[in-house]
Amino acid sequence: MKKLFAQILFFFSVFAFAQETGTIAGALSDKEMNNEPLPFANVTVKNTSKGTTSDFDGLYKIENIPTGTYTIVFSFIGYETVEIPNVKVEANKVTEINTGLGASAAALDEVMITTVSRRDSEVALLLDQKDAVDIKESIGSQELTKLGVSDAATATTKISGVSSSEASGDVFVRGLGDRYLYTTLNGMPIPSDDIERKNIDLSLFPTRIVQSVSISKTYSSANSADQSSGSVDISSRSLVGLEEFGFGTQVGLNTNANAKGIGSNFKRTANESDLSLGFYSKDISTRDAITDQTWNAQSTNMPINYQYSLTAGKKIGEKFKIFFTGSQSSKFEYSEGIFRQFERNRTDVEFTDASLYNNTINTTGLLDLKYRFDKKNEIKALSLFVNKVKDEVYEAGRNREGFVFEEVNNEDQYSQFIRDQNTKQTRLWVNQLLGDHEIGEKNHLTWGLGYNKLNADEPNRIRNEVNIKKPTDMEGELVELGFQGGFQQRKTSQILEDLEYNARLKNEFTVFENDSISTLKLSLGGNYRNKTRDFTSSFFGVTENGAGVNPPSIDHLDAVFITENFNNDLLDLRLVRSDSEGNITPDTYDAELNSSAGFFNINYSFSQFNFNVGARYQKDMINLDYDVANAPGGQGGNVEKNYDNFYPALNIKYAVSEKHNLRLAASKTITLPEFKEIAPFEYVSATGQITRGNVDLEASNVYNLDLKWEFFPTNKELISATAFYKNIKDPINRVLDRGSAGVFSFFNSGEEATIYGIELDANVNLTSSEEENGINLDLGVNFSRMWHNQDLKTNFNDDGTLARTFQYNNKTEVGLQGASDYIVNTSLNFSTNWEREFNANISGNYASDKIFALGSAPDSQTDANSVLYNNEIIEEGFVTLNATLSQELSERLLLRFKAQNILNPEIKRTQDVLPLSGGVQTENNQTTRSYTRGAVFTLGINYNF
Repeated sequence: MKKLFAQILFFFSVFAFAQETGTIAGALSDKEMNNEPLPFANVTVKNTSKGTTSDFDGLYKIENIPTGTYTIVFSFIGYETVEIPNVKVEANKVTEINTGLGASAAALDEVMITTVSRRDSEVALLLDQKDAVDIKESIGSQELTKLGVSDAATATTKISGVSSSEASGDVFVRGLGDRYLYTTLNGMPIPSDDIERKNIDLSLFPTRIVQSVSISKTYSSANSADQSSGSVDISSRSLVGLEEFGFGTQVGLNTNANAKGIGSNFKRTANESDLSLGFYSKDISTRDAITDQTWNAQSTNMPINYQYSLTAGKKIGEKFKIFFTGSQSSKFEYSEGIFRQFERNRTDVEFTDASLYNNTINTTGLLDLKYRFDKKNEIKALSLFVNKVKDEVYEAGRNREGFVFEEVNNEDQYSQFIRDQNTKQTRLWVNQLLGDHEIGEKNHLTWGLGYNKLNADEPNRIRNEVNIKKPTDMEGELVELGFQGGFQQRKTSQILEDLEYNARLKNEFTVFENDSISTLKLSLGGNYRNKTRDFTSSFFGVTENGAGVNPPSIDHLDAVFITENFNNDLLDLRLVRSDSEGNITPDTYDAELNSSAGFFNINYSFSQFNFNVGARYQKDMINLDYDVANAPGGQGGNVEKNYDNFYPALNIKYAVSEKHNLRLAASKTITLPEFKEIAPFEYVSATGQITRGNVDLEASNVYNLDLKWEFFPTNKELISATAFYKNIKDPINRVLDRGSAGVFSFFNSGEEATIYGIELDANVNLTSSEEENGINLDLGVNFSRMWHNQDLKTNFNDDGTLARTFQYNNKTEVGLQGASDYIVNTSLNFSTNWEREFNANISGNYASDKIFALGSAPDSQTDANSVLYNNEIIEEGFVTLNATLSQELSERLLLRFKAQNILNPEIKRTQDVLPLSGGVQTENNQTTRSYTRGAVFTLGINYNF
């Protein structure tokens, strides 16, 4: 093998000599980023057409340069251009130029120029090797801009094997959803903004504050073990160069929100008057709002989307940088379609005009401070503030075709109407202090301290459920208040506060480093996380005493909710619970997570191999106290869960050749139950579906195996194929609970689940030109095929009697919740080398059908032939298509047009239902939810001073 390799090098050098050409290669470092590698910098040979850009490792190479003396030009946006004169290119040799770029020009004595033979060039070897040994995919801000991506959530769906659910809003990596992911900002944990989710809504992070989004699909011992499908890390922006100042604005519209009859009467909640400059604040309590605030929905016209942003930064002296970016955006959305709910194959709820009006205002500010003591020591302080206000009005039954079984079972005489008004305000404050230090020649120490605060509130939610008596020849239409349960007319308040302290410490020690032959590095460190949650929910219901309280219409419901009707005992204020003095006793739960860990990691590279072996000891303690009125088994209780384990990780990389890598990864991880999954509080969605936690839920253990092949045709292209396998013990699923309550909950519904599949990824240049008026065409495609299955278990009591079964409709196994069999992402990007650059991009995504929620067993669980079961609910696959056009109008002014969700596909959930009458014993496929989101068209400008 060595002999063959020597012959190849010999013939290669002979060929090069015959051509009388040489090579210029080297490494570029970023002087503004602690001399980290500088990717995407331009390297050109002055007065020739020769040139290239540095790769992700800051490495570059220009081959086949005729022998002679040249001037080499290094440039990067926002940095001083560096020209190196009198660079001699010799036949059959590599001229190596290593330099740094920054806000100030490099002195010539800082540039290292050496000429070595091709076979001995360290740079030539580094160009074909990558340091990373774990399987990780990233997408940077430059590519996000080309794709027209507006936030981090959409960014993740551009990565192979990643999809999102329109039904739940979750991001799925290799078929595993929210509870199997772990999200960090700059490597530090951040809280969720939603009681229903483990991970924060990534759409809260606009791309202007994002440097890159990375998804690690394999586990590293330096990260939390509470991940199974992978971890998402958002790297925030910092100042690049000496200074930066710019602003941008854009306007747009959603075709659904501006459709005829909708745009001129777009529904807003009764809380609209309490909104100011994108922030919500109210002066009265929820109880007082029963009579002192309207119950009627408001409206607006011209629902136009807008966004404006400001970015500013400056380097002060030689060591200190300050950077700020802030923005506010407002978007309107409207959807209308079918909503049905079936209970034990019986129609429980049916609306054919379920409509949702949504206005979301997102205000974001990021402050980044960086101080460099010297080349080896740097600290960074970051503060991120996000305020998101979502104003939602849900209506169903305005067409007088609504049906709710529990309210009235006479479709000929009555129909039902529901309106749910909800203003959700999320305030997130993330603070981080990060340090990076090189101690001596062999120690690299990094650390971080974090404090996060989250308030996710629904301060005044208004819900009305009424019956509409259809008109007859004798009398007109009559609106009656719903009467089942006593809380059909209600105003509620839900307050959530999370506080979190976290820390991380890592020291990497280089035991030895023998050029490119062998290297041994040892990493030791630890992590700590303390997260607390305080949750309070208050219900104020209104019931009528007898009959005769009839609103004049469904649009003037507040005509009856007046003080006079309460004083005359026509209406009563109803509380779920109250104390001896009549004050409300709210539903509450307090929760705490304590997670502490220590880890080690050994990285050994030898020749073409790189071995990375690590282990982590992590102890997780969850404690939850609850006092909830309708909790199963009693109102109050305590839940304690403790998990402490070792979590090993192995990553191996083999450089097959200069352009090919093979990677193997194996690990064990855990999936912890979340607060919301174990707290027995019932959350009611706008459509009326209920989700409740399960105090008996336990963690899942996951075993992971990955094998990946990579091919780098050039430093800009990548083709890869990955095979993966996961085995999940005690998988957690969202299950439609048995019985007639129609409650979704979380269960360890099987003994194990398996998921395996393949991922194919290609990013290639179809056309590439370095000419002044040349054009470039790039294609990116990734494809995933997954096979997944889980058993449905049955639990027995100690005496052998049946306790519970998750089997239904004679099914003993089913697919994994949230997993699509097929996922395809593709993008085609066209760009020019004109003086005023033009870019055009079109991108698409498809994820096939996935299970939204598992079905449930019949009430009579011992009867295998019972037809009183619920089948699983399926979210059908659909295609999304987006396009972006951008044109530089001047050196500082950019015009951009975006078209999103161009196809406006129907989003649909379905369920197989067995008719219980008519003698038909064949299941019919019924739509349980359907709607479109509308296409969005946006025009914007950006100006940089």
